[in-house]
Amino acid sequence: MKYETIHKITLPKIGFGTWKIGGEALPNPAWDTKSLAALRSALEIGYTHFDTAEYYAAGHSEELVGRAVRESNTKRENLFITSKVSPEHLNYDDVFKSCENSLRRLKMDYIDLYLIHWPGRGMKLEKTFPALNKLVRDGKVKHLGVSNFNLKLLKQSQGYSETPILTNQVPYSLPDHSYVENGVLEYCQQNDILVTAYSPVKFRSIRVNKTLKEITNAHSATPFQIALAWLVMQPRVITIPTSFDPQHIKENFDAADILLSADEMTRLGNAWNKGNV
Repeated sequence: MKYETIHKITLPKIGFGTWKIGGEALPNPAWDTKSLAALRSALEIGYTHFDTAEYYAAGHSEELVGRAVRESNTKRENLFITSKVSPEHLNYDDVFKSCENSLRRLKMDYIDLYLIHWPGRGMKLEKTFPALNKLVRDGKVKHLGVSNFNLKLLKQSQGYSETPILTNQVPYSLPDHSYVENGVLEYCQQNDILVTAYSPVKFRSIRVNKTLKEITNAHSATPFQIALAWLVMQPRVITIPTSFDPQHIKENFDAADILLSADEMTRLGNAWNKGNV
């Protein structure tokens, strides 16, 4: 596993995302068995960063993450847990309620990284961050970050946060360079902010892209592994793929160890231009 060290924090390049663990927007108890199996598999393989949110399965994802951790007897201090406050809960008092509810569902004393999940309509960061800052001072949250923030909002967040913004979690993958084009990736790399790439392998052309196929064959890997390797080879970029399949969970974890050449990185970065798919 490769790691990123930033603000005296060391994080694995590949963590485990929990969207659809326990359901989607609402809890789906029928998924509990496979969700817990996936979480247990990830813990056994060696994942230490787990990313969840109060929105995921209306909090049920957090409940399952906490349960899997307890049942695995993994020491809490050996894990890094990320959760997120939803945009409808960004008022000062609501932030505290959301965090307490997340801690209750996780059955944990603190959250390592707490993110604003999405910019809310009419969001007033000058009212949200005093609550987030107090959560850090009180030890309920260790670090703060944001998600889906453009460059303007990211810079505003830095101004309101009493502690360094640890990450901006955004969609980033071989075909999705929107947060490269809007300047967020470069700014983060130059200002010690992690880009946490979500949906890193969720695109239909992953199995048919010619360049990706060639590089996949050269490394005796899967297309998903090469797509992940391309992300984590980049400075200040980590990612959080998810899967219910134990084999894929292991392959995703192992993708951090694939070394791509500078030429392969460039070819992959250009591979979704017109005519290359």
